[in-house]
Order: sequence, then C-alpha cells, then structure tokens
Amino acid sequence: MTQYIIFTVICLFLVTALTNILATLKSILLAKKIMNPVYILVFIDAIIFATVVGKVTSSKGIHFVVAYALGKTLGVFIGNKIEDRLALGTLEVDVFFNNKNKMIKIAEKLREEGYTVNNFLARGNNGGRRYKVEVVISRKEFKVLEDIMNECGVKNPTLKIKNLNKVEGKITTTRIKTI
Repeated sequence: MTQYIIFTVICLFLVTALTNILATLKSILLAKKIMNPVYILVFIDAIIFATVVGKVTSSKGIHFVVAYALGKTLGVFIGNKIEDRLALGTLEVDVFFNNKNKMIKIAEKLREEGYTVNNFLARGNNGGRRYKVEVVISRKEFKVLEDIMNECGVKNPTLKIKNLNKVEGKITTTRIKTI
C-alpha cells in the first residue's frame, strides 16, 4: 500500500468514527426530546456520510470497507462513553427495604440533600411487609443516591428505576445542598 492509501484509510476510519459519535448523540438527544442540537448534528452527519460513502464505493480494495466498519464500531463505543458522561435525563428510583429504620434513614438523608422523597408501606412477595422510598433524581446525580445508601449501610438494595420524560410541579430533581 502506498502512503496515500494508508493516509486515506486512517482518515476514513477517524471520520467514520466521528460521524457515528454524532449519530449516537443524535439518537440520545432525540430520545430525550432535546431537538435543537439534533438539526445541526443531522446536517453535519449527512455531509460527511455522503462524502465517505462516495469514497468507500469508488475505492478498490477491502481495506476501505474494513476502515469504515471499524470506524463505525469505535464511534458507537465513544458515543456511548460520552452519553454516560452527559447522563441526560431524570430518573424515578424506587428503593425497597425490609427494615423500616433503614428506609427512614435513607429517606431523611435524601431530604437533607434537597431531594423530593416519598416513602410508603408496601407489600412484597407473598404479602410480606416492605418499605419503599421513591425519589426523582437527575441521572447525573444517581451516584449521590448510591453513596447515601452505602453511607447508611444498604448493600445490594432492590431498585426499580424508570426514565422520566417530564417532571412538573414541586418536585426537586437535583441536589440543593452544595458539596
């Protein structure tokens, strides 16, 4: 292979990775209904895609196709890592306990941190008493909930986690207390 072909294959790989990062972010933003950045991402992605596909289809040799496929794979991986960092969205987390005192301790600690918390008496499997803490929390701050549970000695709790599209009213979804 000539230096030109090697350079072209590397560029194709990197550009394809970039477009797939953009496509992954576009999908995430669409799912969260954050529309304004999506239009820009789609425009940029379309221009790059048309250029890349033209290059791949007009080139001779499997190395261009392999570079394209590897670039798409890397793009998904990096896009997923970026999405994990951004952690867009809001969660409703239900934490179930057998111990009423632990339930109260967790609920009060979350309230001290500034979250809106509901707690309930529930019935578990076979009708046994269970206690439920319900908190609506920013996805970015899910680690705060985990830290509070660890701090209170809760190991491997039963969690029910739901993604929410919208929260209205007097619900506090982010930490009020500063770190």
